[in-house]
Amino acid sequence: MSFCVKDMKDYIENSMTYAEYIKLIDDLLLDGKTTGPVQSEAMFNYGKLNRQRIHRLEKTVKLTDSIIEKARNVDRKMIWLIITEGWCGDAAQNIPTIEKIAAESENIETRYVLRDENLELMDAYLTNGGRSIPKLIALDAETLEELGNWGPRPQAAMDLFHEMKSRGLEKPLMMENIQRWYLADKEKSLQAEFEILLENWTKKKEQRAVN
Repeated sequence: MSFCVKDMKDYIENSMTYAEYIKLIDDLLLDGKTTGPVQSEAMFNYGKLNRQRIHRLEKTVKLTDSIIEKARNVDRKMIWLIITEGWCGDAAQNIPTIEKIAAESENIETRYVLRDENLELMDAYLTNGGRSIPKLIALDAETLEELGNWGPRPQAAMDLFHEMKSRGLEKPLMMENIQRWYLADKEKSLQAEFEILLENWTKKKEQRAVN
């Protein structure tokens, strides 16, 4: 499935800034809720835990000099449209670092949409047939041409997930091990991947100019 410029424009016009996304999460938590149609004590607890993770990572994540340089050298205006939910552990782990990277560039704008309110968009970016989030869609800000996408987690974490799944581990244990991986990795894998992505997404502009 592919989306025309008008479709993407509609998604962007109905999206949230990072500040609006965080405020939505906080407001829902005050009411004992999280994002999405499924509301339960367990989902609320996931939402609360992941909000705490976001808060911690906002304060502790340190960008490498290399990714800062790459971000500051981005010379095309981009929109990063991010599909997410407040209860999602992978979103909580990765979005604060993505925001810090984007903040280093005057040419990158982040926008957020909720997965379960935008299933048609989500279903165009499935991971192995699943609605895994977060999913980042990089768009040229002027043409809304898709430059590429990323998600739901760094490749090393994906490899770990698939290895555990092949061994038949139960999901709670898999998620616990993924969380341990995140703690040990300290967001370094994500930053390394985005160095390559920023370079590739900029090259697309250069290639089009040559052509």
